[in-house]
Amino acid sequence: MSEQALAYLKENRTILLEKLNEFLSIPSVSTDSDRQQDIHNAAGFLVTYLTDIGFENIEKKETAGHPLVYAEYNGAGPDAPTVLLYGHYDVQPADPLELWDSDPFEPEVRKGRLFARGSSDDKGQVFMHLAVFEAYMKTEGKIPLNVKVCIEGEEEIGSENLYEMLNDNKELFKADFAVISDSGMVADNQPTILYGLKGFTGIEINVTGPDHDLHSGIYGGAIRNPIMALNHILSSMKNEEEVVTVAGFYDDVDPLTDEERKLIEAVQGEDFPTATGAPETASEKGYTAKEHTMARPTFEINGIYGGYQGEGTKTIIPSTATAKITCRLVPGQDPEKIQQLLENHIERTAPSGVTVDIKKEKLSAKAYKVEPTNSLIKKAANSYTKAFGKETVYVRMGGSIPVVEWIEEIYNMPIVLLGFGTPEDRLHSPNESFPLNSFDKGMETLVYYWNEVKET
Repeated sequence: MSEQALAYLKENRTILLEKLNEFLSIPSVSTDSDRQQDIHNAAGFLVTYLTDIGFENIEKKETAGHPLVYAEYNGAGPDAPTVLLYGHYDVQPADPLELWDSDPFEPEVRKGRLFARGSSDDKGQVFMHLAVFEAYMKTEGKIPLNVKVCIEGEEEIGSENLYEMLNDNKELFKADFAVISDSGMVADNQPTILYGLKGFTGIEINVTGPDHDLHSGIYGGAIRNPIMALNHILSSMKNEEEVVTVAGFYDDVDPLTDEERKLIEAVQGEDFPTATGAPETASEKGYTAKEHTMARPTFEINGIYGGYQGEGTKTIIPSTATAKITCRLVPGQDPEKIQQLLENHIERTAPSGVTVDIKKEKLSAKAYKVEPTNSLIKKAANSYTKAFGKETVYVRMGGSIPVVEWIEEIYNMPIVLLGFGTPEDRLHSPNESFPLNSFDKGMETLVYYWNEVKET
C-alpha cells in the first residue's frame, strides 16, 4: 500500500519543496507584535493546504494570543486508530540578520541543506506530515488511520494558551496516541527514537545585605557581603562529584536499569570536550556523561551577578547579589516539590546578616518517558530503520517540551516523538537549515509508520 505514496513523494518532490518554501517565506515570528498579519498568513497557509488534502472540520481557532489550526480526517473508519498530530507554525526571530548567509525568509538550498528560519523548527517537519497525507490521498484516496491536527502559533513563546485549549476541548483533541515531530536525531542520517524528555523547573535567589553599597574599608569586617553569602549558599547545593546535596532531591528518582544503560551506551554520542571546548567532562559520580545528560537530574547555575561590573576596582560591599538556577528533572520528580526542597535548603544554609528572597519559576514541566518496548515505539523504530537503512538508536533527551507533559496529563495517551532534525541544524540561530536527506527519508519513514500503526 505504501509504494504508491512513496512514488508520489518522489515524483512530486520539486513541487512539494516549492510549497514548503512558500510556507517558510512567511515570517511568522510569534514574539514580534509587528508580525500579526504574518502569523495569520501562516495559519491560513495551513488551512488552505489541509483543505486541498481533503481534511474536514478545519478551523483556525482563536486564542488569547495567536490562532491554533485544527483539522480532522475520519476517512479510515471507526475501527481505525486516531492520531493527534501536534506541531507549531511560529518561528524564532531571525536576528541578528547580518550573521545569515542568505535571507532567513527566502529559502535557499546549499550543500544539500534547505536554509531558512523554521526549516527544522518546526515548519519543515510539520510540512512533511502534510505532504505524506497528501501523497496518500492523491494515490490511495485515503489515509491509513484517522487524524486530528493541532498546529499552534505560540510554541516559541511558551505555548501560553495551549494548555487551556487542550483542557477545555478534551473531546475535540482526544485520540488513541499522539505524534510530535519537533525534535531531532543524534546525528545526520542516524534514525533516533526519543523515548524520554526531562522535566524543568527553576528558582531565582536574591540576597540583600545593606540597603545601599558600602565602602569596603569602612564597613568590611562588620557587614556581611551578599555575594559571599550567596556563594556560600550555592556551594552547599552541589559537591565536586556533581552530586546535588539538597535534602530529598533524589528521593523520587528511579535508578537506571541495566537495560537502559545498554541503550544509552549504544548511542554514538558527541565528543563533549570537542563539541564544547571544555577540557573534560564532569558528571555525577557513578554515571557516564551520556547517562547524566539523558537520564539523571541536573542542577545548574545559569547566571550570577551583583556588585561592581565595570573596568578596574571599586572597593564596595554590594547591597545585593542574585543567582538564577534551573534543574532538569527525570520521571518521578515533581517540579513544585523540587522548588520547595531548594527553598528549604536555602533557608537552612543562608548565613546571618542578609535577607534572602526566592522567586519560583512559573513555567515548569514534568519529565516524560514511554517504555522503549511500547508497540508504537517499536513500529516507529522499524519504520526509521527501513527508511534510513540503519539500525535505530534509543535516547532520552535532556531538553523539555511542555506540551508533551500536558498531553500526557490531560489525555493519558502514548506520545511518539518522531524527529528528523540534526545537530547541525542551528535551531534558534542564524543560518538555520534542514538536510534534504532528512526531508526525503523522513517522509519515507512516515509513510511506513502510518501503514504500520493503522491496526494498532
